[in-house]
Amino acid sequence: MGYETQGFKLDDSGRRIVVDPVTRIEGHMRCEVNVDENNVIRNAVSTGTMWRGLEVILKGRDPRDAWAFVERICGVCTGCHALTSVRAVEDALGIEIPKNAHLIRDIMAKVLQVHDHAVHFYHLHALDWVDVVSALKADPKATSDLQHLVSPSHPMSSPGYFRDIQNRLKKFVESGQLGPFMNGYWGNKAYVLPPEANLMAVTHYLEALDLQKEWVKIHTIFGGKNPHPNYLVGGVPCAINIDGDGAAGAPINMERLNFVKARIDEIIEFNKNVYIPDVLAIGTIYKAHGWLYGGGISGTEVLDYGTYEKVSYDHSTQQLPGGAIINGNWDEIHEVDPRDPEQVQEFVAHSWYQYADENRGLHPWDGVTEPNYVLGAKAKGTRTNIEQIDESAKYSWIKSPRWRGHAMEVGPLARYILSYSHALKGHKYCQRVKEQVDYSAMMINSGIPKALALPETQYTVKQLLPTTIGRTLARALESQYCGEMMLDDWHELVDNIRNGDRSTANVDKWDPRTWPKECKGVGTVAAPRGGLGHWIRIKDGRIENYQCVVPTTWNGSPRDTKGQIGAFEASLMNTPMANPEEPVEILRTLHSFDPCLACSTHVMSPDGQELSRVKVR
Repeated sequence: MGYETQGFKLDDSGRRIVVDPVTRIEGHMRCEVNVDENNVIRNAVSTGTMWRGLEVILKGRDPRDAWAFVERICGVCTGCHALTSVRAVEDALGIEIPKNAHLIRDIMAKVLQVHDHAVHFYHLHALDWVDVVSALKADPKATSDLQHLVSPSHPMSSPGYFRDIQNRLKKFVESGQLGPFMNGYWGNKAYVLPPEANLMAVTHYLEALDLQKEWVKIHTIFGGKNPHPNYLVGGVPCAINIDGDGAAGAPINMERLNFVKARIDEIIEFNKNVYIPDVLAIGTIYKAHGWLYGGGISGTEVLDYGTYEKVSYDHSTQQLPGGAIINGNWDEIHEVDPRDPEQVQEFVAHSWYQYADENRGLHPWDGVTEPNYVLGAKAKGTRTNIEQIDESAKYSWIKSPRWRGHAMEVGPLARYILSYSHALKGHKYCQRVKEQVDYSAMMINSGIPKALALPETQYTVKQLLPTTIGRTLARALESQYCGEMMLDDWHELVDNIRNGDRSTANVDKWDPRTWPKECKGVGTVAAPRGGLGHWIRIKDGRIENYQCVVPTTWNGSPRDTKGQIGAFEASLMNTPMANPEEPVEILRTLHSFDPCLACSTHVMSPDGQELSRVKVR
C-alpha cells in the first residue's frame, strides 16, 4: 500500500516492526511501523488494546456521583476527570461556584499539571534520552561543571554529590538489580548524551522522585487524598476556618495554607533550577546531532479548549485562550465551541465500535459506545494473539475524534503553539508564554551551544516547537507557568478569605427537584496530556448519556473515513532508526505525548474475571 495523507506518504511495503506493549505509559498500547531499506519509518499504526466501558456504566446514575466514577478512569492524571465532570454537571444545571472553590480547584489542577509533567519527564520519558549505564563513565567533577553551566543556582551540584549518586548507581549495576532501569537499550547509538549529562539527568531523576510525593500533599489538604481527591458539584468539599486547628471538621486553616505555599515555592525552584535546564540541555545536545523529528501534525493541526480562568468560571478571561490551528496557518486561530455539533465529532470506521452509519461522525452529546471487536481480513494472528494489525479495517479501541473533519494534536505543545500565536496578536496573558518560548529558542540555538562548545544555529520557533524535543519542552514550560500562576492563586485565595469570604460550595441546586426535566452540559479542562472534554445529558434526574473525549483519544486515534492518521501515527513518520530491533526512537516520540490508554480506553468483563495477563520483560 502506498498513498498520501496530510502530506505523509504512507507505505506498508517495507519491514514491519511491532512494539507491544508500549511500556512506561498508563494502560495498554501497541504500535506497528514499516521501515524502508534505510530503516526510516514509512508507515505507522497505533492501537489502543483496552475498552473503556464507563459510558455504559454511568447510564442511569445520579449525575452528582459521576465525578467519582470517571476520576477512576486513570490513577495518573488524578483529579482532572473529576474536575471536568463537575464542570459538565454544573454547566447543565446552571450552577456558579464560589470564588474560593474556583481558586482551590485551580490550585489542585495546577498541582496536577506540575506533578504529572515532572513525573512524565523524569520517570517515564527521560530514559528515552538518557543512557543510564553510561553515567558510570562520567567524571563527577565534569558533571558538576556541566551542572553549573546549565543551572548555576541549583544548590545540589558539588562533585562529591555526583560521586555519591554514581556510587549508588554502580552498586545497582554490579548487583545485577537495576530496578526500573532494567532491560533498557543501553548503548544504543540513538543515545547521544555524554556520560556527564547522563549522570546529571539520573541524579535529577532521583531528586524528582523524592519531591513529587511532597507536592501531591496539596491534594490531600484540599481534596482529602491522592490519587483521586474528592470533588463536589457546586464547589469543593472542604471547609475554611482560618484561625482553627483543623480538628473540628474545618481542615483549611493558616497552617495548612502555609504548607501549600511552601510546596508551591518548592515547585517554582525545581522548575527553575532542574526541570527547565535539563530539558534545554538535553534538547540542545540532541538538536546538535540533527534529531529534530517527531513533529507529525503538531505544526499544522492543533487544538485546545482554553484554560486557566482568572475569575470564577468566566471563560472570557482564560489565561491560555485555546482555539484551533489548521493547515499550518499559525496566523489564523479558529474559535473552538465544544457545543457545536459540527465541530467535535467522533468516527469509528477504524475503531472497534459500531454506528448505524459509520461514514458519519457523532457529536459527543449524541455519542454511541457500542463495541464491535472484529479483525480485518489482512490481519495476522487471532483475536487473542494479534501478530499484525490490518490498518485498512478496524484496529483500535480508540475512536477517531475530529475537529471540523481535521485530525488534531492536543497537549501542552498544542497549548503553547496556540498561546504563542495569541501572544503575537497581543493577548496579554499569553505574553508570558512568548517570553518562555523565545528564551528557550535562544538558549537552544546559541546560549547552551556556546556554553557546551556546540555549533550555534538559527532555527525559528516554528521549526523547534513542532518536534519531539518541542513537545517535551512545552510540558516543562507549562510546569513553570503553572507554578507561577499557583502562587498568584494562593495569594488571591488568602486575601479573599481574610476579607471574610468562607464559602466553598453553592448548594442551591443540590436537590434534584430543582432541576429541569431535561438538560445537557459540557465541561472542559486542560489536562496534563491535552484538551479534555466531558459531555452529559440528564433526564429525570439521571444520566441519559455521558461521553468523554480525552487527550489520548485525540492523539492516539486511528485513521478516519478519509484515511487521515492521528497524531501518534503522524509523529513517527519519516523518523530514522539506529536499530529497529531496539526501537528507542519510537518510544522517545510516543512517550513525548505521555499516552494514557486507560483514559482513551477501558477494559471490563460481565462478571469481573481476569481477561488477560501481560508479562513485560
